[in-house]
Amino acid sequence: MSLYDDAVLVLKGYEGQEQLRQAYLDHLAAHPDGMWKACGDGHITASALVIDPARERVLLTLHKKMRMWLQMGGHCEPADATLADAALREATEESGIAGLILLPSGPVRLDRHHTPCAWHLDVQYAAVAPDGAVEAISDESLDLRWFAYGEVADAADESVVRLLEAARARL
Repeated sequence: MSLYDDAVLVLKGYEGQEQLRQAYLDHLAAHPDGMWKACGDGHITASALVIDPARERVLLTLHKKMRMWLQMGGHCEPADATLADAALREATEESGIAGLILLPSGPVRLDRHHTPCAWHLDVQYAAVAPDGAVEAISDESLDLRWFAYGEVADAADESVVRLLEAARARL
């Protein structure tokens, strides 16, 4: 199964955000290259909110290009077999934490936002860090910081707050 086919299956099975979910599916139907950064009309991306083992804090990255505190995430790559794989790869690369485990039952949210390269149709997951995890700043980040749940709204935008709320509902 291709990454494109996996994305369609994941989105068809996703419950909630019906209008946005359908917009993602319509985008993929109209753009066979809609999984890739090269698709200038927008593309599917994958991200993951990293949660500490005690489930009290989240790790956010101060994104180098966007200059905002965000969850880990980014573009799909040809080596990604599934959207979940892409989200986990991005979270691992950007957090420096090995052994992250995605929450079960697939994505927790969808979020469409405009970036300098194009519209991102982000499929958002949540992942729990293992005990003793130590983060490491990647070259895509200016900083990494753990935020208590109550601190996220003061540091990040509404999309991250909504992702945190959705992730907490799954915990």
